Amino acid sequence: MDFLLMDWLGTPIWFWLSFLGLVIVLTAFDLGILHKEDKEMGIAESLKLSAFYISIALLFGIWVWYAKGADLGLKYYTGFFIEKALSIDNIFVISLIFSYFSIPRKYQYRALLWGIIAVIILRGIMIAAGAALVQEFYWLLYIFALFLVFTGVKMLFAKESEVDISANPVVRFISSKMRVTKQLHGEKFLVKITDEKTGKLVRAATPLFLALVLINIADLVFAVDSVPAIFAITTDTFIVYSSNIMAILGLRALYFALSAMIHRFHYLKYALALVLIFIGSKIFVADFLLDGGKFPPLASLAVTFGLIAGGIFWSLWKTRHVPAIAE
Repeated sequence: MDFLLMDWLGTPIWFWLSFLGLVIVLTAFDLGILHKEDKEMGIAESLKLSAFYISIALLFGIWVWYAKGADLGLKYYTGFFIEKALSIDNIFVISLIFSYFSIPRKYQYRALLWGIIAVIILRGIMIAAGAALVQEFYWLLYIFALFLVFTGVKMLFAKESEVDISANPVVRFISSKMRVTKQLHGEKFLVKITDEKTGKLVRAATPLFLALVLINIADLVFAVDSVPAIFAITTDTFIVYSSNIMAILGLRALYFALSAMIHRFHYLKYALALVLIFIGSKIFVADFLLDGGKFPPLASLAVTFGLIAGGIFWSLWKTRHVPAIAE
C-alpha cells in the first residue's frame, strides 16, 4: 500500500491510477456497450453523450480541487476549457478527412474512438517529455510562451485556405508502401485481398485506415498548440495530462453534435487566438511584472472562459441565418 502513496511526477500514484481507471472505464463503456454495433449517431444522442462527458470532466475537476487545492483546481478547469475549444478546430479537420474518404457516419464513431485511444497514449508521451524538459530547463516555458503568442497573432491575421488532403504526404507515403482498397470494408481498417498478379491473399489498408492515421496526425499537429498552452498555465504534470484527456474523451460525441454546423464557428478562431496570446503573455507578466508572483488562477480562468464563450456566442449569432450542412 505504501507504493500507492509514492509520488510520481509530483502526484501520488493512487491519484494517477484512479484517473487512468476512470479513462479506461469510460472508454470500455463507450466501445463495449454504447457502440458495440456500428450505427449512425443522431444529433440528440451525441448532444446527450457530449453533455455526459463534460459533466464527468467538471465533476472530476471538483475532485482535483478538493484533493490538490483550489489553485490547481482552477488551473485544471482553465486547461480543460482551452483544450475543449481547440478541439472544435480539430472537428473541422476531422470532418474534412471523413468527407474526403467518403466514410459513412455509422463507421466514423469507431474510427474516432480508436483514434482517441491512440491520442491518450501519444499525449501522455508528449506531456511526460515536456514535463521532464520544463523541470530541467525552466526557460523552455518562455519558448512555449513566445510560441503561443506567435501562433495567436498568426491566427488573427492568417487568411483561410483550403485543405488538400489528396496532397497530404502521409496519404501518399502509405499509398506507396501499402496496398489501399478503393472501397470500404465495413468497420475494418485492414483486410486481405487477392493480388491480381500472384493470386495470393495480401493485406491491404482501407480508406477507413487512412482516415484513422490522418486523424491522429491532425491531433499531433493540434497538440503543438494545446500542450504548450497548458504548460503555460501550470507545470503540474497531472493537471496538464488530465485536463487534456478529459477534454479529448468527449471529442467523438462533440464531433457528431457539431459536424453539421462547424462552419458556423468562424469567429471562434479569433477568440482562440486571443486566448493563446493571453496565456503566453501572462508568463512574462507573472515573472517580470509581478516579480515572480503568481498570476491569479481565477482571473486566468475567467478571461479564458470569457473569450471562448464570447467567440462561440458571437459566431452563432452572426451566422444564425446560415443553414446547417446536409450530411
